[in-house]
Amino acid sequence: MSAPTRSKRKTFIGFVTTRMGDKSVKVTVPFRTPHATYQKVVNRQTVVHVHDEKNAAKIGDKVEVMETRPISRLKRWRVVRVVEAAQTAIAQAISEDDVAQTVPTKLAAAPAPAATPAPVDAPSA
Repeated sequence: MSAPTRSKRKTFIGFVTTRMGDKSVKVTVPFRTPHATYQKVVNRQTVVHVHDEKNAAKIGDKVEVMETRPISRLKRWRVVRVVEAAQTAIAQAISEDDVAQTVPTKLAAAPAPAATPAPVDAPSA
């Protein structure tokens, strides 16, 4: 007799939108469905609370989540793997001097006005 197999569990691929405390993330799962009346394809999304045991998922990551037993009041899903890491830039602090050197201002870009004689008004009587 073969070993009993687990029942098929639902899996989704979505994007991490929020990190909430330790080992918890919110994942947005987008999907497309036809409108009930007009049959136009409509973009929808659902947000699920997910258990992240290893704290591996960061905001913007594409992750695969799987249905699991209830872990807390809202968490019914867990992270299986990070499919694709988010493209993030390294944050650096910059000063006002750095900005002033790289961004041309209106005063620095415009040439100094030439001295022109003031118009002469008619003499008053």
